[in-house]
Amino acid sequence: MFRLSKLSDYAVVVLSELGRVHDGAVRTASGLAAATGIAEPTVAKVLKLLAAGGLVTSQRGAHGGYRLARPLSAIPISDVIGAIEGPIALTACVDGHVGRCEVECSCLVRGRWDPVNSAIRRALSEITLADMACPAWALPGPVRVAEPAA
Repeated sequence: MFRLSKLSDYAVVVLSELGRVHDGAVRTASGLAAATGIAEPTVAKVLKLLAAGGLVTSQRGAHGGYRLARPLSAIPISDVIGAIEGPIALTACVDGHVGRCEVECSCLVRGRWDPVNSAIRRALSEITLADMACPAWALPGPVRVAEPAA
């Protein structure tokens, strides 16, 4: 089973919480930890990775903290995964990475993972944090069709 790490999931939660503040105020790692229920050392680690990935900016000092680098609607999930996990790839032999596999020269599917990898990247780039931050109660439920009266 292909599964993202918990850090990627935590990153989405932390970024969504940062996005709840619309005035651009900075939030501390301890404040975000309290608001999300994620341990503070984990939040600090996630924020460091997100800052390195350009998704949040940090402000030092007594009134320091973190804020989103751009609105939730402008941050695709692919950027979050890339900041936390690194490049999105299902196998080591995608996108022209040569010499990383001992059976590369005789592989029958060499280069065939590229379209799969591209499709996954494309799908993840079409979903933004704003889409993910929508509360579950706001999502549309199943459509009920009224039965005609007998």
